[in-house]
Amino acid sequence: MTMKIFVPRDATAIAVGADEVVTALEQIARQRGLSIEVVRTGSRGLHWLEPMIEVATPKGRIAYGPVNAEDVASVLESMASNGPHGLLLGVADEIPWLKRQTRLTFARCGVIDPRSLDDYRAHGGYKGLERALSLGPDAILNEVTASGLRGRGGAGFPTGIKWKTVAQAKADRKFIVCNADEGDSGTFADRMIMEGDPFLVIEGMTTAGITVGATKGYIYIRSEYPHAVQAMNAAIAAARRGGYLGDKIGGSAHSFDMDVRVGAGAYVCGEETSLLESLEGRRGLVRAKPPLPAHHGLFGKPTVINNVLSFAAIPFILAEGAKAYADFGMGRSRGTMPIQLAGNIRRGGLFETAFGVTLGELVDDIGGGTFTRRPLRAVQVGGPLGAYFPRALFDTPFDYEAFAARDGLIGHGGIVVFDDSVDMRKQARFAMEFCAVESCGKCTPCRIGSTRGVETIEKIMRGERVAENLALVEDLCNTMKFGSLCALGGFTPYPVLSALKHFREDFVPAPTTLQAAE
Repeated sequence: MTMKIFVPRDATAIAVGADEVVTALEQIARQRGLSIEVVRTGSRGLHWLEPMIEVATPKGRIAYGPVNAEDVASVLESMASNGPHGLLLGVADEIPWLKRQTRLTFARCGVIDPRSLDDYRAHGGYKGLERALSLGPDAILNEVTASGLRGRGGAGFPTGIKWKTVAQAKADRKFIVCNADEGDSGTFADRMIMEGDPFLVIEGMTTAGITVGATKGYIYIRSEYPHAVQAMNAAIAAARRGGYLGDKIGGSAHSFDMDVRVGAGAYVCGEETSLLESLEGRRGLVRAKPPLPAHHGLFGKPTVINNVLSFAAIPFILAEGAKAYADFGMGRSRGTMPIQLAGNIRRGGLFETAFGVTLGELVDDIGGGTFTRRPLRAVQVGGPLGAYFPRALFDTPFDYEAFAARDGLIGHGGIVVFDDSVDMRKQARFAMEFCAVESCGKCTPCRIGSTRGVETIEKIMRGERVAENLALVEDLCNTMKFGSLCALGGFTPYPVLSALKHFREDFVPAPTTLQAAE
């Protein structure tokens, strides 16, 4: 009897030895005369347990982790005999960290072979597109709008409104562009879905093309994601062979095809207009708005630009209906959010849940607190441009408006944790330095303001005219926030001002003994 063993080929798992585990599995199985079939999947997102491998049994897939090459011999013995093992985690779907999630977007990630179109279809893939083809563009647009889906790239703009604008635009050609330039620190959801369930993104982009009348799409992937590039190219080729890309998709009158384009390492190309400049073969400089990309986008044509997770949410909405998606969440934040836990945290990984869970639940309960076991001091939500929140704000629900009310951003859903050893002056300086290094240079507030910000914070760190320089930093932040062309310069003030507001003691020198006595 052949044992079917599942091993992730996700970049995280590969980084900690998944390929070596596969080599060991095959070698030891040959030596022992065992018949095994190794299926390479994506990751289920429990990164502290990677490589997490699974074996198919009548009871379900049994998981072991974290497994390294030296563990393989004993793990194989446990699999073959159904015996105990120190790395045995039980039925994968029953692992508490997985079981408490609401996986709509990531339901197949870590489960299927991302290179297999048949496996994708066997697990419900392309049901959304099939329904979309039967509904037609107007009805698809109504479903997307009714779902309440908002852009998952950070801005939170209603997806239905964006699509409607492009659908109503008059042009001889339109485009669909997927922004996969995931450059925020502590974020990896786009990479995981591209490596673990790439057909989902293709299905979402194809549906968008049918809705707005576009026949060509591009997915722009950052160069630092070679595994995602390989996975998407393989899936695109398989979708073409299967009749899901190209002419007459699924036997319909609609045509849509797409290609991968790889970035060159510029963080600012995550901004939609500089991404378009890069796609057109030019340097990634931010464009002034208006005109909006929905009217004048790629090659001057109406263009839908959405994040990977936005497109990846579409198949569920079409397959199950708008209400099934909108039933999750709170307020104007509907559906689920794949939240990425990173930094100094015990249980780092991807946790998909409905909007409304509090920051404290995510960090303390789900994430397990700090990896170092030291007291937690701050979390940064929303990437390098997100605000730092102290424990006093851990009652904030994960919701676009709730975070905005506290001068924060959800961004792409990344949470980076810091313990009490963090120096918030250094973090504020880093935010300004990051902006200075990554600025495209087109606008003065971003280009010059960030450089002056680094210099001024360094003066504060040296104790030079602290009160005056703190006032100058705040003034610089306001200039950048309201004067920058795009979110790079406009959002850099969030981490700086939040550090100043919530961790003021790191910036103001402690009183001397004489001052304290007075």
